[in-house]
Amino acid sequence: MEHKIAIVGFGGMAEWHFDEIKTIDGLEIAGIWDIKENRRAYASEKGLHVYESLEDLLGDQRTDLVLIATPNDVHKPVAIAAMKAGKNVISEKPITLSSADLEEMKEASESTGRFLTVHQNRRWDEDYLTVKEILREGKLGELFRLESRVHGSRGIPGDWRQEKEHGGGMVLDWGVHLLDQMVMLFPEVPICRVSAFLTHVTNQLVDDGFYAELLFENGVSALVEVGTSNFISLPRWYVLGADGTAVIEDWNLNGRIVRASGVDEKDVTPVITAAGLTKTMAPRREDSIYTEELPKVKSDVREFYLNVMAVLEGREESRIRLPEVMRVMRLMEAIEESASKGETINRRI
Repeated sequence: MEHKIAIVGFGGMAEWHFDEIKTIDGLEIAGIWDIKENRRAYASEKGLHVYESLEDLLGDQRTDLVLIATPNDVHKPVAIAAMKAGKNVISEKPITLSSADLEEMKEASESTGRFLTVHQNRRWDEDYLTVKEILREGKLGELFRLESRVHGSRGIPGDWRQEKEHGGGMVLDWGVHLLDQMVMLFPEVPICRVSAFLTHVTNQLVDDGFYAELLFENGVSALVEVGTSNFISLPRWYVLGADGTAVIEDWNLNGRIVRASGVDEKDVTPVITAAGLTKTMAPRREDSIYTEELPKVKSDVREFYLNVMAVLEGREESRIRLPEVMRVMRLMEAIEESASKGETINRRI
């Protein structure tokens, strides 16, 4: 079955979609619309059909899918208009700016019978899938702590991402990815506590980074951190269990697992520091631990589009469900609330 997709907004992310879609059998780009003349001209140079307006795009009876790759504040009105025009909708992340907005979009999907989803592409990140595999195998024993970080050193890009009215800021830009990954590690376990702090190192209008401490009801604590003024990056993932620790340094899956070998350490040789000695912080003996490679998981992000097509054809359920998206939206709102009030938020999410 052939599907035709029209793209609203033709910036950098839309170009990424363009390159991916070209490799997918059964999916064809019908054309694009962008409010900027230079982007329309660029799309035309690439051989794409350029619609005369958004209304022209939505009126194209050949298409059954619309991809929204605009600034964040435009997602909701375009999505609702597209669904009312009979189109199924893929929105770039975040799907919108608030849980109330998402509720409106969900109602439009239900009333029109159109499929609505969001491009949570980082569910296919191989570092995240490797963490899932470590947890599935139980390699570290009883899990008690997860830390997920993304660090850069260039500040926020100098476009709409630094403007509050367009949904800028790192909670909405990168937090939506990392928080989605974190909650999907425990999809059935509520978060019961949120404590967060936003940073404004290079930008006073929107957050240019944040720290969020989360507590799941199963007792696992999690740190999610985004920074844009970090000239030395900390590990992408740090995972702690009673019997071992895993570290993933970067997106290239550099890292390792260190686990207890089962040998009981009774005689610990103290470490001598400049100001005294310590047994507590002395390293384990080599015979009581062993190091192993990460169980690296490979992925193909095109599975997102293959799943969307299968949903439209009635062959599969969506791999990205609106209740999951709503959970992340409410978690981002709790982070904003905690940071603005300077309080811990005790709420089941």
